[in-house]
Amino acid sequence: MVNRSSTQALLVLQDGTVFKAKAFGYLNGSEGEVVFNTSMTGYQEILTDPSYAGQIVTMTYPMIGNYGVNEEDVESSRPQVAGLIVKDYVEKHSNFRATLSLGEYLFRHKIVGLTDVETRALVRHLRERGAMPGLISLDDFDLKRLKKKAKHLPSMEGQDLVQKVTTRESYTWKELPWQLGQGHTQVQNKEANKHHIVAMDFGLKRNILRNLAGQNMDVTVVPAQTDYYKIMDLEPDGVFLSNGPGDPAVVTYAIETVSKLVGKVPLFGICLGHQILALALGAKTYKLKFGHRGGNHPVKDLSTGKVHITAQNHGFAVHHESLPADLEVTHLNLNDKTVEGFRHKKYPAFAVQYHPEASPGPHDSLYLFERFKQMIKEHNC
Repeated sequence: MVNRSSTQALLVLQDGTVFKAKAFGYLNGSEGEVVFNTSMTGYQEILTDPSYAGQIVTMTYPMIGNYGVNEEDVESSRPQVAGLIVKDYVEKHSNFRATLSLGEYLFRHKIVGLTDVETRALVRHLRERGAMPGLISLDDFDLKRLKKKAKHLPSMEGQDLVQKVTTRESYTWKELPWQLGQGHTQVQNKEANKHHIVAMDFGLKRNILRNLAGQNMDVTVVPAQTDYYKIMDLEPDGVFLSNGPGDPAVVTYAIETVSKLVGKVPLFGICLGHQILALALGAKTYKLKFGHRGGNHPVKDLSTGKVHITAQNHGFAVHHESLPADLEVTHLNLNDKTVEGFRHKKYPAFAVQYHPEASPGPHDSLYLFERFKQMIKEHNC
């Protein structure tokens, strides 16, 4: 059964396009870059992914909320989105793991949701015109005033959102990937020859940390602003560069640190970490028209010839032509031929644009965590 809120709302895009809606969750206005995600499931993981900070996410799958929300399928401590847009919100959920409805979860964390939106028309508009800032209004319906306000909303380009989502203090990570009947078990420190990984938190997803821990690695998470010397004082066997939100080109403090780490310790970057590593090595990034967000993007691993279906969430990409000669493209997006991965020809460093931890999404690319572990072993020999 689909229940709809009776609270009227408007979505106003920067170009003046208006969509009528009804609100659920926390009944308050919001602003952010309006984007879309093509995943059929995993809305809880999407909501809590820090890479979505500052964004209002539109789900292309029409019925959202049917399995509710639970306490385990989260990628951070709270929802990170500026808002959620769906075609049909399902208030009465059904799932043995659920503890809350989606609406209750959004209300608890003060996130507004919109339902009864013509999401097919909205997504088509964003594909044709590009992802753009927009606002949600529940109490002001003066279109002239709202359109003027939306017109002056800031672009995602030039925004450093990493500092809003990174951890404030360093910590160790012990949680392993979820298993049916066991949930998230904890690392047992009985195994020998563990590798110590320092993870730079630009907006880390927890399932990335779980997969690193699952490779028999001791993981220390540090804030994004941590400099080269503090990282090296931790004596890492490898450094992981995480996903995160915003424009990679303005995260200059991280780019500077990573440039010093190259050649000193094995590096593995995902998403924003991929872009920051590229920038640290002399490449350039640019904003995609509407980004890649969803769990069904085909990527070819050029080293094996295999095509993997991947989970993605990014609005910026690395310029293929800007890659210096000592970098080799390893993965290619088969939809638009954008760079999805590269490696350094001389130093132990590689990165991918997509999310191999697959939360939500397919598990095709979990092998990359094993590849990182093997790189560390070879470097330490």
